[in-house]
Amino acid sequence: MPKGARRNVYAALGAAGISATLLGTVLLLTPARVGAFWPFTTAQAADGESPILHDPSLNLLAAALNTDPNPSKGDSLMSLSEGSALMANSGPDGTLPDASTDTASAADDSSGSISVYTVKDGDSISGIASHFGISVNTILWANDLTVKSTIKPGMTLVILPVSGAQHTVTKGETLSSIATKFKASAQEIATFNGLDAGATVVVGSTLVIPGGEVTVSASVPATTVKKPTTITKTSSTSTKTTSVKIGADISAPSATSGYFTNPVPGAILYQGIHGNNGVDLSAPSGTPIHAAAAGTVIISKGDAAWNGGYGSYVVISHSNGTQTLYAHMSKDIISVGDTVSQGELLGYVGETGEATGNHLHFEVRGAKNPFGYSCALMSKCY
Repeated sequence: MPKGARRNVYAALGAAGISATLLGTVLLLTPARVGAFWPFTTAQAADGESPILHDPSLNLLAAALNTDPNPSKGDSLMSLSEGSALMANSGPDGTLPDASTDTASAADDSSGSISVYTVKDGDSISGIASHFGISVNTILWANDLTVKSTIKPGMTLVILPVSGAQHTVTKGETLSSIATKFKASAQEIATFNGLDAGATVVVGSTLVIPGGEVTVSASVPATTVKKPTTITKTSSTSTKTTSVKIGADISAPSATSGYFTNPVPGAILYQGIHGNNGVDLSAPSGTPIHAAAAGTVIISKGDAAWNGGYGSYVVISHSNGTQTLYAHMSKDIISVGDTVSQGELLGYVGETGEATGNHLHFEVRGAKNPFGYSCALMSKCY
């Protein structure tokens, strides 16, 4: 083919290629028509007159403007929607509170009732103590734990509303002299406050005396000290003081004569009302212990550990709102959740925990302990 002819062919092919390229570009940039659908429907008003896309009276959530999408932490207010609570921010240490079981702090419980708390994810001993309004040592003391102990979800902790005195140590005092002053146990004072039995107490430090008898100024009527759950500071003045036994004045209409039967019939009343409205009934090791009234077992500790000085012990909750506690057992034969009838066998007399000699320490919480008044000391009690 002559050169001129070839040049004309190449020119024609080049023009066609440019045209094709431009056409492809135009087609690529031109939106294509496709089928589409809208998968949502509008809500109709009750009268069916018009669709409702948004009701301006409704409070909608706003997007977080903070770099942290959840800036509200700690002691912030509870979230509300139209006046209704959505969810409490936290219970002990960030966990949700169990409102079904923890309705009040132990310190506010005028009956001196014992609670049982089930540990949840995120709980700490300090957080639980704060939730119940008690000290960390109260939990450690009641559950045979130390400051190095760890708790795990599912564990149950006994929450004791400890009765006693709060005392500031003065010059020359020792654990022994303080125990004598408050008619308490030096060993229990040491254990409760995280001290060694032979430790030297520091002047100015504050000790809780579990089970101690409170002394109040003579200018304050003794009848004002009634609640078994209060921890009362002793007077620092030199005025004459009067000894008042915590729990000795507890009474309830439902606790009439005969409601509680003697858990160890024929035992000797070795010690009258003391500590948490309890009495000591002395009997040989292995003597059967019976339920003073029908109820449900809420605590059964048969491990012979310290357990706040109680050793192996059982607590029964009764239908009239009271509780009875049976301590220092050599063995218990029932379990938590068991329903028992009055007089049913619970276990046997021993001397576990803080005990001198075999006896039953028997407490009535929320009512009068009949055996502290109907029986004579050092005589058989029925």
